[in-house]
Amino acid sequence: MTDAVIPLLDVRQAGRIPAIPSPLPATPSGHSPLDARGRPLRDLRISVTDRCNFRCSYCMPKEVFDKHYQFLPHRELLSFEEITRLAGVFAGLGVQKLRITGGEPLLRRNIESLIAQLAALRTPQGEPLDLTLTTNGSLLARKAQALKDAGLQRVTVSLDALDDGIFRRMNDVDFPVADVLHGIETAQAVGLAPVKVNMVVKRGTNDDQILPMARHFRGTGVTLRFIEYMDVGMSNGWRMDEVLPSSEVLARLRSEVDLVPLAPTAEGETATRWGYADGSGEIGLISSVTQAFCGDCNRARLSTEGQLYTCLFASQGHDLRALIRGQGDLPPRSDAEISAALAALWGRRSDRYSEVRASLPPSEAGGARRVEMHYIGG
Repeated sequence: MTDAVIPLLDVRQAGRIPAIPSPLPATPSGHSPLDARGRPLRDLRISVTDRCNFRCSYCMPKEVFDKHYQFLPHRELLSFEEITRLAGVFAGLGVQKLRITGGEPLLRRNIESLIAQLAALRTPQGEPLDLTLTTNGSLLARKAQALKDAGLQRVTVSLDALDDGIFRRMNDVDFPVADVLHGIETAQAVGLAPVKVNMVVKRGTNDDQILPMARHFRGTGVTLRFIEYMDVGMSNGWRMDEVLPSSEVLARLRSEVDLVPLAPTAEGETATRWGYADGSGEIGLISSVTQAFCGDCNRARLSTEGQLYTCLFASQGHDLRALIRGQGDLPPRSDAEISAALAALWGRRSDRYSEVRASLPPSEAGGARRVEMHYIGG
């Protein structure tokens, strides 16, 4: 089978179907295979749509993703049943956490049905999976109760400014910040907690919102996390001089409040945790540009039409949809065969993009071809 010819902009190049080892290797149920750097597979991020109703410049700039942009047709998307089947196979390989992403996942019709199916999955030890969702918050107030009733445990909301004018400019569709804040409050009220809020910090664009955001969410039970502006995809015109290092974010926060370091809550956690000294909450710093955390990355990403990516900055995925549905003269594969293919694929994984980028001079950083963030989520 040859790779599909795909436009460079989308970077949807279909990787070859993972080889099915023969005979099948004996991977104990629930025991994760280790990749080439000794990292287990624990976290699966599932994109359910490549569409979004925002046009944030660092993810889906309007000049690229305009009314003429061709999104994936529905027939190419994985069905909810296919997603659930794959998630169950991943759980058998040691995955403990599922995060639903997009695009904007709440745009996927009847998303509550998928949540209910995933909530019914169990690990080989009989435990439910940690089930979360990341959203821009625009539809959260409307959907929160149904998501909670379906079995969703928590939500993470992307919010890049508290100032309404700055927020409207950044989402580039004139969406008001008040509606996102209402969605966060509704999520808390129905029990989708603790809510996390992710703020992508871009120097010269919204870095003056660091302290206002911290003041607003302190003492509310919401964990605010500051994310360094990353070179995900090829459409956002990323430049290193627009990155505000987490060390500077921390310095600005400490100019106003006392913060103490907190221990990680889980292996492979992306955020460095800091707590307010008076116990009024915590913040997180996600520093994939200046402090690469490739060494313990345990995350895989499944695109909306079934491409598996072993790194957020990957240039090519691996076609799992073809294993489920069959393709050409290849029949659909069993769960055991898919599991074996995934174990072999993960065992070859050696991704360390952020570490490599950190070793390059600023003029060369960010130059490699990469999949777009709206396509596989953050």
